[in-house]
This record gives sequence, C-alpha cells and structure tokens, in this order.
Amino acid sequence: MLRRAALSCSLIFGLSALPLQAGPLVQMQTSAGNLEIELFDEQAPKTVANFLHYAQQGYYEGTIFHRVIPGFMIQGGGFTQAMQKKPTDAPIENESGNGLSNRAGTLSMARTNDPNSATTQFFINSVDNPRLDARGNQPGYAVFGRVIKGMDVVNEISNTPTTVRPPHRDVPQTPIVILAVKPIEAAAPDVPPQ
Repeated sequence: MLRRAALSCSLIFGLSALPLQAGPLVQMQTSAGNLEIELFDEQAPKTVANFLHYAQQGYYEGTIFHRVIPGFMIQGGGFTQAMQKKPTDAPIENESGNGLSNRAGTLSMARTNDPNSATTQFFINSVDNPRLDARGNQPGYAVFGRVIKGMDVVNEISNTPTTVRPPHRDVPQTPIVILAVKPIEAAAPDVPPQ
C-alpha cells in the first residue's frame, strides 16, 4: 500500500520521481545503441504482458523504427526493413487511463483511431507529449514503460534524417533495426557479511 501511495504521489509530479524499479526491466538492442527500459506492470498489466509476450517470441528482432519525428517521438515494432508489416495477434484493451503521462522517455502503445487497436507497435516520446494522455472519457495512448538508460540513443534516433517510402512518411533513410528485446535480471541485493 505504501509503495502504491508513493507511486501515485510521484505520478503527479512526473516520472522522474518514480521508484528505481516499479516493474520488469528489459534491454532493447538496436543498431543505434542499447536502451534499458523499465515496464510498469502494475499500472498497465495487459499492455506489459502483451509487450513481453511479443518480446519472448522474438517478434521484435529485425523490426525497425519506421516513423521518426524530431521533437515528438520515435515509433517502431511492426515493420521489417522492407517496410512489410508483420502479422500480429489480436489487439489489446487500451490502458491509457492508468495515471501515467506521455513524458519524455516514456514508452506508449501506438494505435489507430480505434482506442483498442494496439498490437505490437510502440513509440518512445522524445519530449513531453501530454496531449497524448487520456482526458475524461477520451482515451489516450497507453504509457507502459520508460527508458532508464539510453536516452542519448533515443535522441540520436530522433534526429536521424528521414525520407518518404510511400505510403509511409518520416522513415529513417538508414534503417534503425531492433536487434533484440531481452529481460534484464534484477541484481541480487547486497548481503552484509555475518
């Protein structure tokens, strides 16, 4: 209960005050460098389970960041380097009303105009994007994690030159490939000598 109260309080003031480990940790290895990501399984359980399911299946290996908009976000997780969309499982329920905000460094699920259409694609906010949050009865884009190491890589990807590959815009000229998404085992706590 105390952890939840502290977490709720920290959400009001932004993600920088979140506990060091609110959920599972994964490493996203990319051709531009590696990211360490903390997943918010308490606030977005279905979204995190969905993401981890695809990661464990090796789904993300070889997909690219196919949409990059400087000063906004980088999106990936659904297309091959040939810009072929990969098949997915059924969409998941939108969990955007979980109290988390689309702040710089957070991961959110990409979707269509249908709020419950997210499958594999995600984006990383390169700046604060509160306009993407849920408001009242209006669903937003579900935040389910944050980058805890590697924001320099996110910024590098965000500033990469893009082109048009019809019908897609904002596609990096040089593909930025996701090589793997793997769990990071939590370090065992230090035990003082007896």
